[in-house]
Amino acid sequence: MCGIVGIVSSEPVNQQIYDSLLLLQHRGQDSTGIATLEGDFFHMAKMKGQVREGYRTRDMRQLMGNVGLGHVRYATKGDAAREEEAQPFYVGAPYGIILVHNGNLTNTRELTAELYNVDRRHLNTHSDTELLLNVLANELQTSIKGLSLDAEQVFEAVTRLHERVDGSYAAIALIAGYGLIAFRDPKGIRPLVLGHRLSEAGTDEWVVASESLVLESGGYEIVRDVEPGEAILIRADGTMASQQCAPNTSLVPCAFEYIYLARPDSVLSGISVYDARLRMGDVLAERIREELPGVNIDVVMPIPDSGRPAAMQLARNLGIEYREGFFKNRYVGRTFIMPGQAVRKRSVRQKLNAMHIEFKGKDVLLVDDSIVRGTTSREIVEMARAAGARSVIFASAAPPVLFPHVYGINMPSRDELIAHGRTPAEIAAELGADHLIYQTVEGMNRAILAGQDTVTKLEESCFTGEYIAGNIDEEYLAWVEATQTS
Repeated sequence: MCGIVGIVSSEPVNQQIYDSLLLLQHRGQDSTGIATLEGDFFHMAKMKGQVREGYRTRDMRQLMGNVGLGHVRYATKGDAAREEEAQPFYVGAPYGIILVHNGNLTNTRELTAELYNVDRRHLNTHSDTELLLNVLANELQTSIKGLSLDAEQVFEAVTRLHERVDGSYAAIALIAGYGLIAFRDPKGIRPLVLGHRLSEAGTDEWVVASESLVLESGGYEIVRDVEPGEAILIRADGTMASQQCAPNTSLVPCAFEYIYLARPDSVLSGISVYDARLRMGDVLAERIREELPGVNIDVVMPIPDSGRPAAMQLARNLGIEYREGFFKNRYVGRTFIMPGQAVRKRSVRQKLNAMHIEFKGKDVLLVDDSIVRGTTSREIVEMARAAGARSVIFASAAPPVLFPHVYGINMPSRDELIAHGRTPAEIAAELGADHLIYQTVEGMNRAILAGQDTVTKLEESCFTGEYIAGNIDEEYLAWVEATQTS
């Protein structure tokens, strides 16, 4: 999971991209990068860390041009500590291409061998984004006929890219002297939204981004989501063209976008993230009634921030007082997406502080968006008890995470997942909670998909073990666990 944005404007885009990346910072905190296109020349700045701390005035001044893209990284492939693996990535031929990517490729071993032995291309990192860029560059090189590049050749290249690449990918690329390309994998697992506005002079201006809040903040009208398998071309003059480039497509967005990853004020695939989280609270309330009849609950408290909508709605449904018992330090990043278990554990108590007045002598129901490794949950239960809670019930708005996630979320190992191989009672004991309640897969689907018919299925492999893209088998999962455990 990363955050990406691309903009074609009638004025310099450096500040617009910077502002957009601030809005997408929740999607990745390991590194960040911006690239702009000024005529035939690229300008690029990338560095480790977060957006606000990374860029200096001198960096922004050199990022000239009216076309550009940006990225915030949450490492799932490669090494989060290596600045060389920060995006964007660049290749010099054909023409010069810069690319950013959100997602995870699942046939990286095969692609690495093909690129070296067949395409004769050199890779300098372990990033699957560099793989994706080189596949695109190679297919563009093959597609070019004559002296110039046209839309038909670009679409042909993306079509062949889809044939070669497995996994999840929402990508944006710049081609020197040409403009911007955006494309999405044939299952639409990772989000990508298209927006449009008119400049004061009446010129078409475009943005593509991971979440709709970027468009709304910039004054763009949401046109639509980029379709699964589709490619969109936008020239520097604002001319836009699009084409479906994959024969068999279906929209299967990642369930975790709605559970945790996306900001609540975004709309993805026509589904409001905030409304989906409220409905997850409705359905979770049903589970509490079924599983804990007669158990006393004095107060419902959220684990801020992503657990708040579900907790509010759950409390309303159960007729129980809703209180905010944890104070959040806004200057600590999201612990789930921090690299390394030790860093995640240390950051929990830096991020949250329990207010004793809300806990003392009470039977408390804590509501979080999900439980993955259990690191955060265990620390939070300990904090609640230390603050004086008489009993602690823990509820997850998501089902148990039982299987590795291979499409762009850092859950590579079953051994890391607290729910794998354990019953809810055993997990409750591990967390130190008196009771533990999980959402069901059916309930999650009912909550997220309600009220619309555009999306009929979610990518939910980490809950069910059913992988919809790539040849994911036991050998592949074992390789992922052996090579990519964080």
